Amino acid sequence: MIERLLGTPYERRLLGGGRFSGPTAWLIAIMMFVMLSVAAAGLALAGSARLVSEGVARRHMAQITDGRSTGAAAVAALRAAPGVVSVTPVPEAELRRTLERWLGPSARDPDAALPIPVLIDVELAPGAAVQPVAAALKRAVPQAELISNSGRLGPMLRAVNSLAWLSAAIVALVALATASAVVLATRSALAAHRATIEVMHGIGATDEQITRLFQRKIAVDALAGGLAGALAAGIALLLISAGSLASAGEWTGGRLLGTLDLTLLALLPFIGAALATVVARRTILHSLRASL
Repeated sequence: MIERLLGTPYERRLLGGGRFSGPTAWLIAIMMFVMLSVAAAGLALAGSARLVSEGVARRHMAQITDGRSTGAAAVAALRAAPGVVSVTPVPEAELRRTLERWLGPSARDPDAALPIPVLIDVELAPGAAVQPVAAALKRAVPQAELISNSGRLGPMLRAVNSLAWLSAAIVALVALATASAVVLATRSALAAHRATIEVMHGIGATDEQITRLFQRKIAVDALAGGLAGALAAGIALLLISAGSLASAGEWTGGRLLGTLDLTLLALLPFIGAALATVVARRTILHSLRASL
């Protein structure tokens, strides 16, 4: 099995060099490091946007302008509404501390003629409709308004999703650059072994046999380089995310990278090796046929 993958000792001596002896393996290792790092960042961004979007889609804020006398009625109506999981009034002291950043110490003075709205944090059950809750609130307190948190975070989530798509575009560009580098490396290898190829043609070797010989060497180099780059990227990501991803996951309420994301990242070295093999095969066949 190993000999079939690596080739016979005679075939390895024919092309010379060992693992990581040429530029192909090192080049693919560097490219794979970049691809996997960028792909992991993009998937983490997409995961964070998804988790935040799912979280805020169920969270709303009830607002009553100058409604201290009707706050209790609004809370009771919201708690009795269908699909409501929790109702949490925001303390007035917390609102005054927030306003103090812009209005100064006078915002914390209870005697100041400062209209403080009543804010009530409302969380709905998954799949619950917001219209019945808003209607129940309006019946109890006509001047109350139910505001969706997702609307306020929409621009931020769109920006995060745009960055995730940008990461995907960078991965595609790096893959294209890798394929171009493999083409150049393959042509260089063919030129370096031109005399060997002519001798093999002279003793009856076909283009397909010569192609398999070079293709196997490039495939092994690509796989070794891809795995080395993936290992380096994995170590770097683990060191970086030791604390940051954990705290980000707690903030968003779940894991930023799911099982499907991790599986895709693990498959990247093998996808890269397959891409390099296909590109090398087409390049070798085209070069051999063009030289006839």
